[in-house]
Amino acid sequence: MSEKTELKTTCPHCEAQMLKWQVPPDSTWINEYFWVCFNDECPYYVRGWNIMSEKYQQNASYRHSLNPDTGTTSPIPVWSASALKSGIISEEG
Repeated sequence: MSEKTELKTTCPHCEAQMLKWQVPPDSTWINEYFWVCFNDECPYYVRGWNIMSEKYQQNASYRHSLNPDTGTTSPIPVWSASALKSGIISEEG
């Protein structure tokens, strides 16, 4: 991983340290992991519930994510506060 990507692992919406999240093996992403903001108080995540409900009639939100291979950021959809948290990779592992 490049130093440039390493420096971007702070969420630009809430300044929380993003966590390494393992991409599910059956997904279409080729990455091993993404950096994801799992701060439940992040304004991007909090606002997402209203936006998804009003615009798309969906009970969902999204979290900020960073692709470590390309440096691109994007929303990653979630359907609950606990969604995707089981894929958090611990610092030790």
